[in-house]
Amino acid sequence: STQVTAVELPDFGWRSYGAAIGLFDRVELSYAHQHFDTRDVGAALGLGQGFDFKQDVFGAKLRLVGDTVYGDTLLPQIAAGVEYKRNANGPIVAFLGAEDDEGVDYTLSATKLFLSRSLLVNATARYTKANQLGLLGFGGPDAGYALQFEGSLGYQLSRRAVIGAELRTKPDNLALGEDDWLDLFAAYAVTKNLTVSAAYVDLGSIATFEDQRGAFVQAQVAF
Repeated sequence: STQVTAVELPDFGWRSYGAAIGLFDRVELSYAHQHFDTRDVGAALGLGQGFDFKQDVFGAKLRLVGDTVYGDTLLPQIAAGVEYKRNANGPIVAFLGAEDDEGVDYTLSATKLFLSRSLLVNATARYTKANQLGLLGFGGPDAGYALQFEGSLGYQLSRRAVIGAELRTKPDNLALGEDDWLDLFAAYAVTKNLTVSAAYVDLGSIATFEDQRGAFVQAQVAF
């Protein structure tokens, strides 16, 4: 699968381009390149107008047990994952107080589709020290790894359409008031290969700039 994602906020813009491949219905390998455009905030922070934070993310996920759709209705699909993140702006994130310009996230997730209720449920525990996903580096002066929670709930309106909500808690290693993230989304399968998604996102405070609420759009092609 491949994906292109854009998020438009009052003071920032975010882009992600990525691909993933599944092997033997057991392993998933993925890569994403992320851009974070600071627009006028870059000039206000002394970084330059439209300064762009960049990051590469390499991921691997292993299905341990269970199945999202089939099998025991009380046994979800449980998967363990690891993500290596490499920030391209080492001197800048160090200036902001980050401990490092690279880091590794560890995840354990459970996912289940309850067909009789048309309900998709996911819960993920993430062990991370990433600041704003790693776009502002990793760790801080007195902070490192912490356990965070991610959850999503989706309701199938039809075989093609899903609506739902997602929540992601995040650490505040740089003491900049980093907030948890929330979104309300809708996804539609245009064809069996193409899915488009849109969402209202509330990302709270980013680099002391509050009320970062806006729009999320994504196109995903899968084979």
